[in-house]
Amino acid sequence: MNSDQQSASGREESTLGGPLGGMRVLDLTDHRGDIGPWILGELGADVIKVEPPQGCTTRAALPIREGDDSDIRSLHFAAYSSNKRSIALDSSKDEDRETLRELIASTDFLYESGLPSATEEIGFSHDDLLGINPELVHVIVTPFGLSGPRADRPHSELSLASLGGSANLQGTPDRPPVKASIPQVWRHTGAESAVAGLVAHARMLTTGDGQQVAVAAQCCVTWTLLNAMEAHAIQGHDIHRTGTEILMDPPLQIRVEAKDGWVIAVSRGDIALALGPWLIEEGIVSESWLEEDWTTFDHRAISGDATRYSFGDIYQAVSQLCARYPKDFLMRKGLEMGATIAPINSVEDLLSFDHLDLRRFWRTASSGRGLQDELIPGGFLSVEGERLSALRRPPRIDEHGEEIKRELKALKPKQKSAINKKMLPLEGLKVADFSWVGVGPITAKALADHGAEVVRIESGGRLDPLRVNGPFKDEVFGENMSQFFATFNTSKLSIDIDLKNDSGVEIAKKLIAWADVVIEAWSPGAFSRSGFSDELIRSLNPTAIIVHTSLLANGGPLSPLAGYGYHAAAIAGYYEVVGWPDLPPDGPYLAYTDTISPRFITSALLAAIKKRNETGKGCMIEAAQLECGLQLMTPELLDFQINGVKATRIGNREKDIAPQGIFPVEGEDRWIGITAGDDRSWRGLVTLMGEPEWALEETFETVIGRLTHVDFLEEEIANWTRGQKGSDLERALLDAGIPAGLVQRSSDLLADEQYEHLNFYRWHDHDAMGRVPYAGHQYSIANYDHGPRSAAPMLGQHTFDVLADLLGLDPDEIADIAISGALG
Repeated sequence: MNSDQQSASGREESTLGGPLGGMRVLDLTDHRGDIGPWILGELGADVIKVEPPQGCTTRAALPIREGDDSDIRSLHFAAYSSNKRSIALDSSKDEDRETLRELIASTDFLYESGLPSATEEIGFSHDDLLGINPELVHVIVTPFGLSGPRADRPHSELSLASLGGSANLQGTPDRPPVKASIPQVWRHTGAESAVAGLVAHARMLTTGDGQQVAVAAQCCVTWTLLNAMEAHAIQGHDIHRTGTEILMDPPLQIRVEAKDGWVIAVSRGDIALALGPWLIEEGIVSESWLEEDWTTFDHRAISGDATRYSFGDIYQAVSQLCARYPKDFLMRKGLEMGATIAPINSVEDLLSFDHLDLRRFWRTASSGRGLQDELIPGGFLSVEGERLSALRRPPRIDEHGEEIKRELKALKPKQKSAINKKMLPLEGLKVADFSWVGVGPITAKALADHGAEVVRIESGGRLDPLRVNGPFKDEVFGENMSQFFATFNTSKLSIDIDLKNDSGVEIAKKLIAWADVVIEAWSPGAFSRSGFSDELIRSLNPTAIIVHTSLLANGGPLSPLAGYGYHAAAIAGYYEVVGWPDLPPDGPYLAYTDTISPRFITSALLAAIKKRNETGKGCMIEAAQLECGLQLMTPELLDFQINGVKATRIGNREKDIAPQGIFPVEGEDRWIGITAGDDRSWRGLVTLMGEPEWALEETFETVIGRLTHVDFLEEEIANWTRGQKGSDLERALLDAGIPAGLVQRSSDLLADEQYEHLNFYRWHDHDAMGRVPYAGHQYSIANYDHGPRSAAPMLGQHTFDVLADLLGLDPDEIADIAISGALG
């Protein structure tokens, strides 16, 4: 809805001031895509849930409020429809079909789930939709994309986790691979659909044409693999699951047992130095502990140089210390001493986590919605110091139907948007990227890949940690040989300057003055303390959009806590829900919240860029990785408060499905995920197995019976799959209508036929690594060949170009800066 289209109802507009205020979203999704429209609603859009008269299927999605059969019993629906309005339409009635046409004509975005889409099923082709609204951005959330060899194949949460590769990296080597025990695949995919829709809208404004976007869940899963996405092509071998060990030589265990649970504490030189006095005080180590040069320990130990202690010694010392104290105390005491110790929280722990209270993170739902005083995650970030504040009021079926119909009658005809013809959606946008590691660089990359000119500000004196973490090309260590860094920094320029040098600071200020967007991901306040306060940035560039992202953000007792995505994942409760019930928590792979947060931050940034283009005004955005991460756990937080159910790890099972699991096939450590979740799938599986006598017993005819004997079922199915060729078995299962997927590794993903069809991996020539693949975008926009536009930069590769061409410095000025020592 354009800004000149006014509501006639006088309804409550809690998000009117958001960056997407005045825009309309039609939501025809189910549980596979509803987070995308919800995110746009959080950013200020008017989201209308279009449902059949009986309500959308998501109203019954698990978990549900026990003993409640109302239309708002689903806690998933309560979480991800909280800011939406509802209208019920019967597609068999001409009057309702006309209302749908009017809604489509008035909207900016149309979101749908699955194939065929809801509009296809009622007779609207994509061309029909564009005939109704030539500027429509039509987003379809799919398992595999709109076309290709897998597009119409059966799927499940487990099969997508297997095919996307995440299961291969999770769990312990002596057990089958494992998925998250709470739904994550479609939540990631739905969140990414918000980014996809906003990129497509930016493209519409450069072409004048409506857009069709397909988001692929398999691709979204692959992006949770981080440094494992292209590993085989880079280092010659795959990365495999190692529990909570980081692959080093020797492996580095990061999970440590505390007095009342578990913590994540990385046993490296920095923690040995920070905790040294405490370890000595506790009598765990001697005074000689501090005689080690811990500041250079990691590099010397990895390089094979002589050291007084080993990584194992650090782990043993930290383990003894942690065993004596509760996990929350360890986190706070560690913070005092400069060490990051992150508790592996449960949903119960999170609800009493004082840092979130003091940051005013929690919200409560509107009364009369089946909720009382339960805590619900608030807005996922703040804009100009104000947290996003959309409603927490899930609608009843057709609650706003008459209101919406009145609005349609009062709307003025939709005016055509002003078109600024460009080759790429974000062409002309200038970004100064001061961030490092994961969240900030991934966010800036999303802009760079679509045409923004992004300058990555680096310092050879303090390298981005990803530059010295593998996989390395051909296993040759070097600051320009890491694909971990490269994957997150495609399409960018790199400048190497010393920000402790006065001339380096002046260059940084010039870049800030040049940029439209300034992104940093340092510890809260560190960027300001280094001379780059928001006030200074505004004085240099009054219309800049400023993005701050960190582990916990400002304003809480734990804000100074520095760390990585695996620390945030532990605090956010994700370690607790990945693994096996009889083993300690294994957690998701590596820095998990680094894969969640960019989906939210990029959406907000794209919305802010749109608003800046319209008004000329910038803004300041602040996002905590923890708070972004918690958005994908809202149903479980509600489930604990309402039903007393504490989410925890249950392997590959689900409470209402049996059999489901990951089973062995032919080959070393080769597996297949199978979901026979309903009676039809079970009968198909029995037929494929040759109708063994045990499977024909009456007790297995119902889900309840199969759940009762699930251990036996899994053992028998494993006996059947073991030794079979995985690809043949997968094909047979899919042909029988049973969701299945091989557990894929990077080597499999690089040869995946669906990915080849989507042109997912993009190959570019890197100046040090040669020709290498880069994981592409998780969505496809019709008639737009998009992906990483160029290889990642070498350290400081474009320093002279940036100084001369972008900042306009002459050769003498550049020479003076070089003489000052400011350039790498």
